[in-house]
Amino acid sequence: MKYSKIPLSQTIVALCEAQNIQHVVISPGSRNAPLTIGFTNNKFFKCYSIVDERCAAFFALGIAQQLNNPVALVCTSGSALLNYYPAISEAYYSNIPLLVLSADRPKHLIDIGDGQTIKQNNVFGDHVVFSTNLKLDLDEESVNKNEEELPIFKSIENQLERFLGLQKDIQSYNELEIINALNMARLNSRPIHINIPFNEPLYETIEHPSITVNDYEVLNRNEDFNDDDIKACKDIWNGTDKKMILVGVLPPNSIKEDILNQIADDNSIIVFTETTSNLNNPDFFPGIDKIIASLDDSGFKELQPDLLITLGGLIVSKKIKAFLRKYKPKHHWHIGLDNANDTFFSLSMHLRIAPNSFFADFLPKVSNDKKNNYKSNWIDVRQKRRKLHDSYLKEIQFSDFMVFDKVLSTLPLRSLLHVGNSSAIRYTQLFQLRTDISVFCNRGTSGIDGSTSTAIGASVMSDKRTTFITGDLSFFYDSNALWNNYIPKTFRIIVINNGGGGIFRILPGHKNTDNFDTFFETKHNLNAKHLCEMFGLEYQSANDSEKLDSCLDTFYNLSDQPKLLEIFTPSRLNDEILLNYFDYIK
Repeated sequence: MKYSKIPLSQTIVALCEAQNIQHVVISPGSRNAPLTIGFTNNKFFKCYSIVDERCAAFFALGIAQQLNNPVALVCTSGSALLNYYPAISEAYYSNIPLLVLSADRPKHLIDIGDGQTIKQNNVFGDHVVFSTNLKLDLDEESVNKNEEELPIFKSIENQLERFLGLQKDIQSYNELEIINALNMARLNSRPIHINIPFNEPLYETIEHPSITVNDYEVLNRNEDFNDDDIKACKDIWNGTDKKMILVGVLPPNSIKEDILNQIADDNSIIVFTETTSNLNNPDFFPGIDKIIASLDDSGFKELQPDLLITLGGLIVSKKIKAFLRKYKPKHHWHIGLDNANDTFFSLSMHLRIAPNSFFADFLPKVSNDKKNNYKSNWIDVRQKRRKLHDSYLKEIQFSDFMVFDKVLSTLPLRSLLHVGNSSAIRYTQLFQLRTDISVFCNRGTSGIDGSTSTAIGASVMSDKRTTFITGDLSFFYDSNALWNNYIPKTFRIIVINNGGGGIFRILPGHKNTDNFDTFFETKHNLNAKHLCEMFGLEYQSANDSEKLDSCLDTFYNLSDQPKLLEIFTPSRLNDEILLNYFDYIK
């Protein structure tokens, strides 16, 4: 097996293997050649070559999202590293572990006019939980090059002895920094950055490693919950009549079914879920906006909880954020090992324990109020809203709203659905998906950049068929995601092309003016056909209901290529149909 001749490269590769960091996404470059040589010549690693660093980082994010284990990113020096930033911030706020390994020049070669050199140390600031600049290996030929970076030996007699001693100290320092970084990624489930200086020559290899790394323990996350916490929670729980559990982003199967059933059996609890919550129970309340969009002050006061419990990641619904900020609960607990967000300005307790552990211990110790009518009253409202929802769909013209109804109802059984941001995820929230569908969306920063790349990364790692639904601007913005040799043949993309940023027509603003069309909605006449030809995807299109039905009949059939279906909808009608929907379901 080949190894880079550079000890620092050998150290990083060896420790990644020892810590079970198996998946490595590499963007081609020269300064990172020692790492590329090390990873690609070791059969333990699954390596992917993605040219565009922004796409590479989101691709890695999609893999890590499915694995719930760190994925390594390797890039060359300079501006290449900065292209990781959108995905790093998304990973930070979505609690996804990424390991950024950026190659760099030695310190004495930075800011002297060499190409592809920037100040890489700590470049991601507070958007990583750990950042380190490793120390450059010493070599006997360069010990006198620079006083600041390398030691100057004045005594030839002890030069070799001191050289070997200093190199041993550097090796120990680098190992500990790498291990600390990997532990921080796992313990916080967030990205970390290791900046790695390499001196030339970069491409030399050897047949056997010149270093041996120490053994280090793989650390796991610990829960922090005690009897005093249980007593305090028990008193509050038993003293409140209206409890609301609001669930944000969660991986599928995060909470055990018997716990969900116990919660559903208590009529003093309303459980609001989103499509990204991946929780299903007949007594829960998906489609939050359908329930609360048309409430007046008396309705909000009736719904206002005494105790709010939040689980999972970030919330999509703006309406429930506005509701709970105005009609604050008396108590707000967040349950989970990840950071607690004070989204509603009422957070009173963060219980650092996994929801399964908490509820399994807690529910048998508190009262179950089956006679309470808090939930039953709102189930009646939910049923009325659903009937009006179905009735409205029968009356509307071909539009985004109709398209989402048709597309979401035809997804393959037991498949994975990735949804783009902006209007795509907000439309999806209005529909009740089948319980066999697992749903993902980049809700950490909620940006449109990288959604396609993330979905492709997830599809590579998942054993389920993956469908990605996105808007046109998001798709074209991330079109380099298709410059990828790893897209499964079963991967399906649905682009809903309404000729611009349709969500801005829903928001307050001066519509139908040149200024609005150009600088807000961003009108365009682009389509995805030629991109599909260039990147080798099978292309289909539809612009009316009958054509869409025809396309969907065969869209998921097995094929020799991934497929893309582009659906053209009327931009000046979509916003009216959506806004009228909320009036209709009152």
